[in-house]
Amino acid sequence: MADAPAAPPALDIARLPHPAPVPGATRAQAIADPGFGKVFTDHMVRIAWTEQRGWHDATLGPREPISLDPAAAVLHYAQEVFEGLKAYRLADGAMALFRPEENARRFNASARRLAMPELPEEAFVEAVRQLVLADAEWFPKVEGGSLYLRPFMFASEPFLGVRPAKHFTFLVIASPAGNYFKSGAPAVSIWVSGDYTRAAPGGTGAAKCGGNYAASLVPQAEAIARGHDQVVFLDAVERKWVEELGGMNLFFVFADGSLVTPPLTGTILPGITRDSLLSLARDEGLVVREERYSLDQWREDATSGRLTEAFACGTAAVVTAVGRVAGADGAFTIGTGGPGQTTSRLRERLVAIQRGTAPDPHGWVMRLD
Repeated sequence: MADAPAAPPALDIARLPHPAPVPGATRAQAIADPGFGKVFTDHMVRIAWTEQRGWHDATLGPREPISLDPAAAVLHYAQEVFEGLKAYRLADGAMALFRPEENARRFNASARRLAMPELPEEAFVEAVRQLVLADAEWFPKVEGGSLYLRPFMFASEPFLGVRPAKHFTFLVIASPAGNYFKSGAPAVSIWVSGDYTRAAPGGTGAAKCGGNYAASLVPQAEAIARGHDQVVFLDAVERKWVEELGGMNLFFVFADGSLVTPPLTGTILPGITRDSLLSLARDEGLVVREERYSLDQWREDATSGRLTEAFACGTAAVVTAVGRVAGADGAFTIGTGGPGQTTSRLRERLVAIQRGTAPDPHGWVMRLD
């Protein structure tokens, strides 16, 4: 029997000096009201990969522009994947990550789907950990503030042939974050896209790649133009089954206390917040079903009162109530049009665990001491 291949050696991340970090007063002004995705910290992590050397040259250094050859494969064939996770400040002042190993696993699943190299999970988590510790002073003090972390990888080989690239670059950047939805409303209104779908069977719906989000921009703009916060997509085959929002998973709460969420059949992103909420709901003894749910049934259940709440969830927005749904066939309101008890309770339980103000029975929180 052949020996098993040796595990890849741990990557040492070299610390590079920063010649001009942002002055403290300027940083304080920037994070006083950071919004989402507009402000960035001083540093970034970079790791290179080539077919000959594997992963190498890992550095933590100044955040700076990326130099790319015009023929870089990512610019032509979109070989790119990314992740999104947050760092939190715990009640005792320590920084923490929430289930970062799950982001590492999903990152590698996305990489496999796009014919890209997998990054050892330990290297992924260590890259994120070091960046958070380096830029901890960028943590915003606003209500619900966090450091949003964006690990991503792209094909950096200059080559115009259609094949998997042989050179890749992995980066991690950080952004102080406040509220995700600009409206700040307690519940969002969503538009059902009748002309566009997010993903088809056999496609890249379960991968977190930029192309999925680029394809959602037109229907998202349509939703906003009609006065809604988000767009919801139906399945690509029958155009009847509810799948997910532009970047969030959906849950439905019924009068009998049960929850339904669409199943992971390959066209829906396996959300880490989604998985966490499933566990918390089951901890409470709630009946949770992962099954298909049609738009017609959604309308009927909301109208009859059988459906009392609906909410969307994801890393950026955490848990957000869905109050109103509109489409070509009319609109309907869910429950009172605002957050329901189950939505609020699950959100509060999840946030309390993330921020260290409640017990962590599943061991999800990673302290960064």
